[in-house]
Amino acid sequence: MLRPIVRILLLCLWIVAPVRGEAPAGPPKGLTARDAVGLMGRGINIGNTLENTTTWETGWGNPPITRAFVEQLARLGFRTVRLPVAWDTYAADGRIPEARMARVREVAGWITGAGMFCVINIHWDGGWIDSSNKERFAATHATFSPVAERKFRDYWRQIATAFASEDEKVIFEALNEETDFSGEGSQASAYATLTRVNQLFVDTVRASGGNNARRLLIVTGYATDIEKTANPLYQLPVDPAPHRLLLSVHYYTPWQFAGLEQDASWGKVQPAWGSKADVEMLERLFDRLRDFCAAQDIPAFIGEFNVTEKRDKDSRIRWLTAVSRAATARGMVPVLWDTGGEVSRRPPHAPSAVLRAVLER
Repeated sequence: MLRPIVRILLLCLWIVAPVRGEAPAGPPKGLTARDAVGLMGRGINIGNTLENTTTWETGWGNPPITRAFVEQLARLGFRTVRLPVAWDTYAADGRIPEARMARVREVAGWITGAGMFCVINIHWDGGWIDSSNKERFAATHATFSPVAERKFRDYWRQIATAFASEDEKVIFEALNEETDFSGEGSQASAYATLTRVNQLFVDTVRASGGNNARRLLIVTGYATDIEKTANPLYQLPVDPAPHRLLLSVHYYTPWQFAGLEQDASWGKVQPAWGSKADVEMLERLFDRLRDFCAAQDIPAFIGEFNVTEKRDKDSRIRWLTAVSRAATARGMVPVLWDTGGEVSRRPPHAPSAVLRAVLER
């Protein structure tokens, strides 16, 4: 008969021993990018707000973001919110003000608290990343200057550190559309510079501690354009965390329909959309992006798409529905660009008639 102390020791060993054939539980590995796509669903931007470069949140006519507005986005069925942010305009000597960071954290907390993914980026912010403002950056126009490189690294270190403890619902996106590096000397050099920028983003975030070692990250395509990105010159950065990257492009094609509001020297306004040729162009471009992403083993994130309100309602509904369906059917995340026209920023935060029709299809 076993002594009582021996029985206790054996019982303790039985309790802590792993079940036969099962490995002991380790730390959670987090979502892969492919897994996340199925959860991210349809998305929407909170545009013309935290990326304002004059007085920040209300500078372009929108009221401050509220929890009620964010929760309405979730009720409408959105599962991802892209939060464009201007950081450089308000930074001093490369330091992001604490109040600005705290506000971004507050809004991001409302988004994830409502069960949605929150994508935080460095948005267009005076053109400092690729020196696109030729007058302001005459000496470094269309290049990734040493000053831009230092600030880009510093800002991402601060952002990543501030969100290091957040879970996988917080996703970082390297930059927006600031990828005109044509001043680097050649087309190959321009593409190589974007690879370097994306690599700097990945390396900085991964080294910042906490959950950032495996956080989902979104890297930027060239000009966020499908055809310019699905190009042999475009190279993805190397990520030590496998299968944690998404590729960002935007979709405003054809621009003569989606964005052009008056005839220009290079093209005329396209007043309507939905012809056989229109649909074939859309399908061809999304097929090309699908094939490129399959070859690179990376899912696509359509970070922006919308069409000017100057077009007729039926054409807008057809185009928006077609883009959303083309993306989701190919395992991509469609994220509507909205500055308050599709979902009102003011109570009761009603969707536009166009958006309601798209969401119901």
